[in-house]
Amino acid sequence: MSGKLIVCPTPIGNLEDITLRVLAALREADLIACEDTRRTSVLLKSYGVSGKLISYYEQNERSRSAELVKRIYDGATVALVCDAGMPLVSDPGFVLVRGCVAAGLAVEVLPGPSAVLSALVASALPADHWRFAGFLPRKPAELTQVFTSQETLVAFESPRRVAASLAALARVDPERPVAVCRELTKLHEEVVRGKASELAARYAQSPPKGEVVLVVGAAPAPLDTDLTPALEAVRKLVDAGAKPRTAAQVVAELTGSSANKLYRALTT
Repeated sequence: MSGKLIVCPTPIGNLEDITLRVLAALREADLIACEDTRRTSVLLKSYGVSGKLISYYEQNERSRSAELVKRIYDGATVALVCDAGMPLVSDPGFVLVRGCVAAGLAVEVLPGPSAVLSALVASALPADHWRFAGFLPRKPAELTQVFTSQETLVAFESPRRVAASLAALARVDPERPVAVCRELTKLHEEVVRGKASELAARYAQSPPKGEVVLVVGAAPAPLDTDLTPALEAVRKLVDAGAKPRTAAQVVAELTGSSANKLYRALTT
């Protein structure tokens, strides 16, 4: 009978954030595949867990995945962990999961800590539509393109590049809301919220330390050129003394445009 792969998220800073299910899986696994055996050993020792460790990192991911798939096929239960957080999310594991699925082997994913979700919630920015960009690109054109996302954007960034990335965003949209989430779940956890221009200036003077997750508010939708005449009509009504939302509703009824779009275009 075939075994299974158990994907086990680990604490992103505070060791107390590990779940009981993850600890049970680590205890029961025949083999624990991990990025850094020394770091995982510290975690296991903290909870009195003993297990056979095998290295699984970016440079050996393909060759090691083939080996692990065979072990699972032969009946082994393998627990996959990364240094912190959920495997596969900007960490190794995709090749192994895909290999198990292709071989018809069971893959169980346990819930647990995630810097991405923690930062998204802590940012106080909309979480109904969002995207994760991994590590921000370094090429200016690619970075600018990422910042055009019309969804809340979550991304990892090196503390040395935070100021430069925020400055690039400020050139695109200085008013864009941003949250810089630093050292999440750790002793010196900090979440700083503000406008792109404000935070770019702040971190140019004093670069952050530690691990950083940036959360960037959605880019405003490009103005529909068809709205231009209607928007001009709204502006004239407002100049004449009408309230913006009332003016937008009146013009929307007359033109068939969206009152919400007109109002947002007027106030942004």
